[in-house]
Amino acid sequence: MPSITKLLRTAKQYGASDIYLSVGAKPALRINGDLVIVEEHEILTKEITENYLLEIMTEKQKKKFEETSDLDFSISLPEIARFRVNVFVQRKGIGAVLRVIPDNVNSLDDLHLPDCLKKIPHFLNGLVLLTGPTGCGKSTTLAAIINEINKNQTKHIITIEDPIEYIHDNQKSYLEQREVGTHTKNFQTALRAALREDTDVILIGEMRDLDTISLALTAAETGHLVLATLHTSGAAKSLDRIIDVFPAAQQNQIRTQVAETLKAVVWQNLLKTKDGKGRVAACEILFANHAISNLIRKNQNFQINSIIETNKQLGMQTMRSALSDLVKADIITTEEAQKYMPIEE
Repeated sequence: MPSITKLLRTAKQYGASDIYLSVGAKPALRINGDLVIVEEHEILTKEITENYLLEIMTEKQKKKFEETSDLDFSISLPEIARFRVNVFVQRKGIGAVLRVIPDNVNSLDDLHLPDCLKKIPHFLNGLVLLTGPTGCGKSTTLAAIINEINKNQTKHIITIEDPIEYIHDNQKSYLEQREVGTHTKNFQTALRAALREDTDVILIGEMRDLDTISLALTAAETGHLVLATLHTSGAAKSLDRIIDVFPAAQQNQIRTQVAETLKAVVWQNLLKTKDGKGRVAACEILFANHAISNLIRKNQNFQINSIIETNKQLGMQTMRSALSDLVKADIITTEEAQKYMPIEE
């Protein structure tokens, strides 16, 4: 077993979401949102850290890391867990953050997400965006949506991830998972291929660039259900981000494409619960309707929040409303809510 095994077992035992390794410091764990130092562990030297990380890489991964000084991959250790690993070089030497991936894919109910999100697995086509910062639970929510489709519908599903996180087995659906760098050259190549593979549902781990976003919109426009993530905060800002990626001359056309294909945007944050024993998701939720589509076409995304506020009966809610409801329900403290409260513009 790799030298890092004991540390990973400790992280799993204490319910950590992430493990941090940095030369010159003791390892740290993220537990219920708090960073906790592993005091019983010695300070990480350059040698110990390199041993921990190089042992869990393949030769191909080591070569790539030597060339780029950054690497994303996943590992699975029997009887412990699966981990998403990001390795990098910093001033003192090699460092890494390992995300613990739960053994089982949770349902939307298990995650205590709003019931209205149960509409998403039933969309036949279009674009659904999951947005928010790193560590906010986007991948977990997407995995729950994919699991819901897989369990209840006969669909052909392709996921394109960097790296693969949750493992899905075929249930009612026919499901294939492709890892960038391992099974395909990049997101664009895999997306182009997916358009020729009679696919019903395409999950894109992250929309990072113009080509990927353009292909995702084309896929959504041509009858596929496309689920994708963005590192943005707010439904309106997510749409701005997609449109602003394109040259000015193309933006009117892209606004029309987004207006016609968008089905939903979910902006998610994870907050500490009042009892300190866990975390809960707060979600801003937009479902596309005639009014939303018109605002996108007219380049008036700044008015989208007012549409969300007046359409609660359709399951829409702003982040401010989601946070206020969690405080009223005595699930989070007012202080915790204030940390994530959007600034009114």
